Amino acid sequence: MQVNSALNTGLQGFQEAQSRLNQAALDIASQSVQDSSKESIDVNDLATSLVELKVAENDAKANVKVIQTASDVLGTLLDIEV
Repeated sequence: MQVNSALNTGLQGFQEAQSRLNQAALDIASQSVQDSSKESIDVNDLATSLVELKVAENDAKANVKVIQTASDVLGTLLDIEV
């Protein structure tokens, strides 16, 4: 496996997780706005958005670890070749 490939995969995964995080946050904020305007809030939608927020957070953390590991491997390879 190429280190570049691992870095790109980690970065792409992180960006996707960030996008999902943003969407979940927007969904939660929109539920809060509905609640303040005295309309009923859908607890299932809110719970789903909160779960999605946590899953996206964990995905982002996992992808950061992929990026860190690929960076460490690249550093080790450079140290060996020097």
